[in-house]
Amino acid sequence: MKIRYYKKLLKKRFPLAISRGVRGDSFNVFVAFEKDGIVGWGEAAPGKNENADSAEKVIEELERLESSDINGLTIYEIEARARALQIAPCAYAGLDIALWDWTAKKAQMPLYELLGFPKPKQPTSLTIGINPPEIVKERIPLLLDGTGVQSLKIKLGSPEGVMADKAMFEQVVASCQNYAVKLRVDANGGWDLQTAVAMSHWLADRGVSYIEQPLKEGEEANLLPLYQQSALPIFVDESCRFAHNIPQWADCVHGVNFKLMKCGGITEALRIIATAKAFGLKTMVGCMSESSISIAAAAALSGVLDHIDLDSHYNLAPDPAQGAPLVSGITMPTDRPGHGALLKNEKDVTSE
Repeated sequence: MKIRYYKKLLKKRFPLAISRGVRGDSFNVFVAFEKDGIVGWGEAAPGKNENADSAEKVIEELERLESSDINGLTIYEIEARARALQIAPCAYAGLDIALWDWTAKKAQMPLYELLGFPKPKQPTSLTIGINPPEIVKERIPLLLDGTGVQSLKIKLGSPEGVMADKAMFEQVVASCQNYAVKLRVDANGGWDLQTAVAMSHWLADRGVSYIEQPLKEGEEANLLPLYQQSALPIFVDESCRFAHNIPQWADCVHGVNFKLMKCGGITEALRIIATAKAFGLKTMVGCMSESSISIAAAAALSGVLDHIDLDSHYNLAPDPAQGAPLVSGITMPTDRPGHGALLKNEKDVTSE
């Protein structure tokens, strides 16, 4: 067994502005797990809120796990060891994805088939960050023209306040008049309770499907009154990082959004899906700043989900990998063994 780590700069077409700041180019860590002549590939996107805010910290966390002697352990045993050692979830996600990719390649099966999931039928949303109306007017044709995109996620929760949110959203509506797209909103915790309730009604009148994470993480006590007063379904993201969080908020929300980087990879994502469905909640998968490697892994889970936000690799210039293509608006897993994503030029990725 060999595990190798490679740092790679991912460059974005457009920086992504959300309520908490602007996310531009970033370094991710690609993880290669090799055994029996088979290499499984994973990817970790650093995250401050996930306790590893740099590629160097991600590698440090994974080396700490590796030094605990994980050779010969199963995927579930390694994941339990990572939890016991409190390995940063975004770091462990890179190894977990690689382990599942290796397992499916060993079985000579696409990962989605190994997991018993169908291919997805739900389209992915494409994300537009917080921008002035004039930028929105320029950006939307670049995102939608000739792409087959069917859904648009609008980031709101502007630091400039609710009037800036409304001005941006009105421009989105105007710019989307010639496109058959559904509109969704993610406030990234940018609103207080009163604003979230008022905006739910305002946005419902303008055809929005749902609101994601309207309240700041840590203000979950306000989820129940929001749930009772909202005109739209409420999904939580940062407020629900792991499966064991779900029972606490199940009566206060309509659905949960998980990210592989936030929960620690595929192993915990499977628990989240099962737990959410047991409580009758809708399910969604999202992403951070990721290439096709980790997006393909998430796409392998997406066939049983209600909403899909797997679009970060479409905003890369260029994506160092391929294998999670946009097919009729759907981020589609391939039928290759494993998660199906391949590095376009492995020497380029592994050159550092």
